[in-house]
Amino acid sequence: MTVSDVSKRFRVYKNRNQSLKGAFLQRGRGTYEDFWALRDIDFEIPEGKTFGLLGHNGSGKSTLLKCIAKILTPDSGAITSRGRMAAMLEVGSGFHPELSGRENIYLNGAILGMSRREIEAKLDDIIDFSGVGGFIDQPVKNYSSGMYVRLGFSVSIHVEPDILLVDEVLAVGDMEFQNRCMNKFAEFRADGRTVVVVSHGLEQMRTFCDEAAWLDHGRLQDVGPAAPLIDSYADVAHGAQEVSSGGTRFGSGEAQIDRIELLDADGEPTTRLTTGDPATIRLHYHADTTVERPVFGVSVDTRDGFIVWGLHGLDAGFQPERIEPGPGTVDVRIPQLMMRPNTYLVSASIQPSHLTSVIDALQKALAFDVVPGPRMESGGVMALGARYERLVPEQPMVAVPQRTPPPSEG
Repeated sequence: MTVSDVSKRFRVYKNRNQSLKGAFLQRGRGTYEDFWALRDIDFEIPEGKTFGLLGHNGSGKSTLLKCIAKILTPDSGAITSRGRMAAMLEVGSGFHPELSGRENIYLNGAILGMSRREIEAKLDDIIDFSGVGGFIDQPVKNYSSGMYVRLGFSVSIHVEPDILLVDEVLAVGDMEFQNRCMNKFAEFRADGRTVVVVSHGLEQMRTFCDEAAWLDHGRLQDVGPAAPLIDSYADVAHGAQEVSSGGTRFGSGEAQIDRIELLDADGEPTTRLTTGDPATIRLHYHADTTVERPVFGVSVDTRDGFIVWGLHGLDAGFQPERIEPGPGTVDVRIPQLMMRPNTYLVSASIQPSHLTSVIDALQKALAFDVVPGPRMESGGVMALGARYERLVPEQPMVAVPQRTPPPSEG
């Protein structure tokens, strides 16, 4: 799919005429300004990839998705694609509130280009995937927003499109439904289908997007592999600042992590370990004021942005009663660093006990290498300490000949 120099504008009226008298006095015209929702957007979406659109509210993501779906027509530029397309852009789009869920499957499926025979063949699968089974014959006006979304999404993906457009639907639904969606995305990718998705869930986007585009106030800021682009977007969104010693920082600042150290088995600073070595991640911090019940966090990423490991203070059962003004350290001890050879980046954070904000986040501030050693394994990111064992061949069953009893005397 190619998006070529696409621009889209809307008229924002300041004084729309509401009456014939007003139209006559204003000579038939209301006053308005042009609002450019998109300006000169240009990029390609590779076939068979999951592609994310990132940006704050009002950045133009949903407008662009509607242009791709041909719901809106660009004022300039063009969007070219090939193959069958299905779009899940709004809660309950294409549903009639007075009809039952079952009837709306037929209605929505027909709108998306499915024949009645095709819908009937997939009806049970659509209902099972949506999880609304017990309510399928109830009017959808009685459905919750989550049920609306699940049913609509289920119909859309069972169209088996070459291109699926998704706008924020994964924000609704329980974990089981989200896992089903992720599995479906994986099937789509394996089948060579394309998914274009808008979401504010950055970690979710990082998990299933191959590439992404970042929009800001209708203009393209960047496009490329998803993980590093999401990191850049998150830094800007949080107002992160570069740190002279490396990495970026954001947070309210009552306390700050000055630096992160990696220590070897002897307690000496290092940036080079072998697979299976013991290690300690030491956080050096200082506090400007007393912080009650702080929550520390540490994570390790690969250089290309894949999250390998993380440990939250609450999950580890570690939450100091307070940290006082002044310097301090926190150690995270790792008995065996079971990571395969690669370059890794360490991030750390401090949050208040309610976890609704960030006191300090020092991102990707320490790089270290893991090199081959005795615990070397053959592939992937993690080493599991696995080993092969020789199986003793089973002895073939040998039929024991039956002894013929001697003939009885007499």
